[in-house]
Amino acid sequence: MQINELVKEVGQNARDHGWWDGEERTFGELIALCHSELSEALQEYRDGKEETETYYGENNKPEGIPSELADTVIRIMDMCDHYGIDLEAAIVEKHQFNKSRPYRHGNKVI
Repeated sequence: MQINELVKEVGQNARDHGWWDGEERTFGELIALCHSELSEALQEYRDGKEETETYYGENNKPEGIPSELADTVIRIMDMCDHYGIDLEAAIVEKHQFNKSRPYRHGNKVI
């Protein structure tokens, strides 16, 4: 499956499960939801979970850093489907640009 095919499937699943029913969320709210998934990954790390550790919670729900990172990507894919963003092309274009950047460009500490 190509990235854009998965974007469409993720978007359809969100619609099928009512995440786009009612009042539309703002772009800022959608970005905040992406941030919240990353914060959940950080909290798993702070709680001592290994970066590759998956464990299973209630109803056999996957939990852990990999699951939270997946949730972040799923949120981003849903946004891309909603706004009609060609995520696959954007990733390829940005990756190609990043390959042309100098070593540790920007000289930033973090």
